[in-house]
Amino acid sequence: MKLLYKPIGLICGLLAGLVSKRIFEFIWSKIDDHDPPSATTEYAPWSKIVAAAALEGVTFKVTRVAVDRAGAKTFGHLTGVWPGEKVPDRD
Repeated sequence: MKLLYKPIGLICGLLAGLVSKRIFEFIWSKIDDHDPPSATTEYAPWSKIVAAAALEGVTFKVTRVAVDRAGAKTFGHLTGVWPGEKVPDRD
């Protein structure tokens, strides 16, 4: 049954990437009027480049975890089988 979760997990990962990009763009638009700079943007200061990268990383990771968790909870609820790690039994 856990094997059935693999394609669902993959779809959740792709969905998380798309959602996190939108969230990052929305947050960055509240911070700055220009597009976020990349590492090779000559005129951008280090602080702006690092801040954009940090915000993008946090946004991606938090969104990915939230979407993955929601997918696992839904799969577990519908099938009765948890698709990931379980709490080890205490002996």
